[in-house]
Amino acid sequence: MSQLSVPAAPLDAAAREAAMRAALAEAELAHSSGDVPVGAVLLDADGSVLALARNEREKLHDPTAHAEVLAIRRGAEVRGDWRLTDTTLVVTLEPCVLCAGAILSARIPRLVFGAWDEKAGAAGSVHDLLRDRRLNHRVEVVGGVLEAESAALLTAFFRGAEPTEL
Repeated sequence: MSQLSVPAAPLDAAAREAAMRAALAEAELAHSSGDVPVGAVLLDADGSVLALARNEREKLHDPTAHAEVLAIRRGAEVRGDWRLTDTTLVVTLEPCVLCAGAILSARIPRLVFGAWDEKAGAAGSVHDLLRDRRLNHRVEVVGGVLEAESAALLTAFFRGAEPTEL
């Protein structure tokens, strides 16, 4: 049975940037393997890394192998509990509807992301599922952390640049 826990404390600007740099490193690894360069870091309540992940849809031939979903799965496995109520998810790109659903299902209280996704974002740009008052769980969202670096990695990928050229 799950133990009750308090929500993760907000990260200060330096901690958000440090976690985002770790997520960017994961994103670069995704790019190297031919996947869209998105990386994610799941932080425990004390700010320590609980799980790291990157997009692996091409590698795993799995349409659900988004960085956020993989980080959530790994974090739940480490914890032995699907409720990640005292964590913070840091990701390089605004989550899509699939990932927003996973964040809500895992009861993650806080999301930090880099680049906005004006085509498929579900954390404020196209949709705002994470803060929808009709749902039973809402997430604190901080967007735009190291936005330029996150966006540059995605732009380079879609223009066909090699990871070493970034």
